[in-house]
Amino acid sequence: MLTTKPRGVNDILPDEVWKWHYVENYLRDLAGRFGFQELRIPIFEHTELFQRGIGDTSDVVEKEMYTFTDRGDRSLTLRPEGTAGVARSFVENKLYSGTLPGKYYYVGPMFRYDRPQAGRYRQFNQFGIETIGGHEPAIDSEAVAFAYEIFHGLGLENVLVHLNSVGCPVCRKAYRAALQDHLRPALHDLCETCQTRFDRNPMRILDCKSKHCHELVQGAPSITQYLCEDCQNHFDQVKKILEAMGIPYAVDQNLVRGLDYYTRTAFEITAGKEGSQSAICGGGRYDNLIEEIGGPALPGIGFALGMERLLLTLEQQGSQLQKPDSCDVFVAGLGGNAEILTSQLCHSLRLSGLRVQRDYQGKGLKAQMKAADRVAAKIVLIIGDDEIARQAVICRQMANGEQTTISVNDAVSYVQQKLSAIKVEGDIK
Repeated sequence: MLTTKPRGVNDILPDEVWKWHYVENYLRDLAGRFGFQELRIPIFEHTELFQRGIGDTSDVVEKEMYTFTDRGDRSLTLRPEGTAGVARSFVENKLYSGTLPGKYYYVGPMFRYDRPQAGRYRQFNQFGIETIGGHEPAIDSEAVAFAYEIFHGLGLENVLVHLNSVGCPVCRKAYRAALQDHLRPALHDLCETCQTRFDRNPMRILDCKSKHCHELVQGAPSITQYLCEDCQNHFDQVKKILEAMGIPYAVDQNLVRGLDYYTRTAFEITAGKEGSQSAICGGGRYDNLIEEIGGPALPGIGFALGMERLLLTLEQQGSQLQKPDSCDVFVAGLGGNAEILTSQLCHSLRLSGLRVQRDYQGKGLKAQMKAADRVAAKIVLIIGDDEIARQAVICRQMANGEQTTISVNDAVSYVQQKLSAIKVEGDIK
């Protein structure tokens, strides 16, 4: 058991980590272009934050949270999502006293006790954004545009925004009654979870993953039929702005999202072949969450995406991410006499900003050249007894086999010049 990971978690090995770095760097760059700053929140919070913020009728709170009691008899929960933690930090640190709206992004692990499947783990990683302190439809449209550009910019195909408005408490009062009237004849045919939701939060029944429940809700009235004038105008403006930006969307009247804090705009994004699409991102507006957890009455909107699901989708669509070079220089020291000079030269090259690898096992030149080839080194520096005696090294360019003997003192500057020339040549090609 000591060498077996728990079910639902995953090791990210060195051969895969570079893909994570590529996507994370892309996301951070895009966040900067949209004016978002990083906010790092704790891995665990007081359980009450998620119960009040997410809502006790959500699957997350009802079934999926990792909750424990600490030595001080406090109930704590590993974060199952990021929005509640960002909202708590916003309130506790009085970020509302600064310029509004505040725009934040986060990236890191989340925890949910769920059935593991492809791209979905019990410890998973999310990237998300939150914009807090603005009611304007343009803020909603910007969040949707940001999410869309993530997938479009990474080269995914058939990216589509599924959009809906879930109204406000005023709208939902009438819709709730209409939805209950529609579902009441089939109440006892719904799954046990949906039966408990019938009185507490019937809109969550629309989000049930049970195929049978999904069939039973077909023909149910749509929330868009019950939107108040303010919510309808807001939704219409969001759509107009998205159309002006060229963001493809489809109104999905059954889209309600899985967390209780959503109001007005809700959206998901899918990518993939027609008929086999699955959501890779979701979000929406939460105009009451900040006040609900004890802050001022400020609205917010955000979205989150699962990094594992994104990387899996990229792989399924055959997207080619650019793998970074793993090695600039390989230093091949031959014999025990070369150990000190090899270590010294490796250290100097690394301090100059280069990626350097070497052999530690005393292998011969042929084996070390093969090792240099495996790590795609552009240059190999060879140090043997003759080179030690002359305080020199042999510099070999792997692309063309060209060799030059240079002074040890000139090695760093010479290698930097050669690498710059190789880069320029590669850029021209």
